[in-house]
Amino acid sequence: MKARLFFIGIVLTTIACGSPQGERAESKRPNILFVLADDASYPHMSAYGCDWIHTPAFDRVAQEGILFNRAYTPNAKCSPSRSCVLTGRNSWKLEEAANHSPNFPKKFTTYPEALKMSGYHVGYTGKGWAPGNPGTKDGKPRMLTGDYYGAHKLTPPTPFISDEDYSANFQAFLEAKPEDSPFCFWMGSKEPHRRYEFKSGIEKGGKSIDSITEVPGFWPDVDSVRVDMLDYAFEVEYFDNQLEKVLAILEEAGELDNTIVVVTSDNGMPFPRVKGSTYEMSNHMPLAIMWKDGIKVANRKVNDFISFIDFAPTFLELAQVSQKDIIQPTTGKSLVPILHSKEDKEHYPHRDFVLLGKERHDVGRPNDQGYPVRGIIKNDHLFLINFKPERWPHGNPETGYLTTDGSPTKTFILNHKNVSGHEKFFQWSFGLRPLEELYNIKDDPFCINNLIGSEGSDKMARLLKEALFRKLKEQEDPRVFGKGDIFDNYQYSADEHRGFYERYLKNGEEIETVWVNESDFEEK
Repeated sequence: MKARLFFIGIVLTTIACGSPQGERAESKRPNILFVLADDASYPHMSAYGCDWIHTPAFDRVAQEGILFNRAYTPNAKCSPSRSCVLTGRNSWKLEEAANHSPNFPKKFTTYPEALKMSGYHVGYTGKGWAPGNPGTKDGKPRMLTGDYYGAHKLTPPTPFISDEDYSANFQAFLEAKPEDSPFCFWMGSKEPHRRYEFKSGIEKGGKSIDSITEVPGFWPDVDSVRVDMLDYAFEVEYFDNQLEKVLAILEEAGELDNTIVVVTSDNGMPFPRVKGSTYEMSNHMPLAIMWKDGIKVANRKVNDFISFIDFAPTFLELAQVSQKDIIQPTTGKSLVPILHSKEDKEHYPHRDFVLLGKERHDVGRPNDQGYPVRGIIKNDHLFLINFKPERWPHGNPETGYLTTDGSPTKTFILNHKNVSGHEKFFQWSFGLRPLEELYNIKDDPFCINNLIGSEGSDKMARLLKEALFRKLKEQEDPRVFGKGDIFDNYQYSADEHRGFYERYLKNGEEIETVWVNESDFEEK
């Protein structure tokens, strides 16, 4: 309560004194529309040249704004990735929120909460921050992404696509907005998250398995995998269709020009070796930003590194909200200089690397243990350190490799793990990993050829490791100070997750088949 009164006092004082807070009448604060797909990888938007997925709405945002070629989430899983977006901090600086399905720490304020306190009309539809327990404030559940708008429903094209009418709920949000208030809205699509209706891409999307120009090298190129990819493509296109409707509503309301529209995804596609991993396709995200009133040079591409922790400081700066007064300091860097640049410049200071990592993602190991990883991308190379290489990276075999969603692709790989010529696919997706990994992502974007130990790689690995640990120490990451086990000791937010491994082995407890396939489970 004292902090809130202190903030109000600051706002009143600065308005009276004519500081930036008081200049809002002259400098109109922009609206903020953050649009998030659920599990879509770079480069699966047609603006990037992908010709088997068509995304005209995303392409419009890129053409009338900026297309970012090197945007990364620090942590490729739903709730930790969203925690990074909301707070502007890397997941290892977020205590419990480093993990999947956590209790969100009370000490961290999200940017929508901060903007609501500064006069923004704030809300969301679809999937906000999830899964996890957001906690309470003043005896009520915290609304980390604003008030929920979800009353409007529709009939989806498949049984597993959400029935939430995102655009109609956005319309309701705009109608509830006070006339003179800017808005901050989070459109959290639930697509292309699994499950998928099998063959929906072919039977409802009119796609052909021959249209896929390249199957990632870490999966077998077989029909069942291609069909799975097309079902994913169908849901990516559904997401894009919803974005198109939201943009039309903005335009009709006369709000498009003064709205910064950010379109991206939380983590990579829900397939083996992608979602929940720490590789190029796991963490590399599509990103386009449109803002007609603010972007000085539109229809350009930016090749500098962007991290999800850059969104919160960007929104706070544009909203003229001081971090030090109402939100914890962010570790990200504002994108405003890029948005306001009057040049089609190639490089911006201090954007020549990005940090990645993970802790505990899902259930399936003894004592709820995670699989801790830290990494850095710099100089066209990805360096990773796996702190617990003795652990199975995607959960134990006897509990179904639970960090990887059930799918035809996953089932095919597991069913063929002992078939001659297919063993490598199992190893790449589910096998034990070495302590260190190094990949040339320019030549090897699928991160198949680990360069550690190869001729000429030692110097690059050493330089990247030094740079990684230097940055992690600056950010006081417990993992590099020998205190990383704290992440394994944080509790899950839901009782059904806690101690799952032990309960499963003792009682033969079954997992819902919507999570993983029955065929994924192996003998211990």
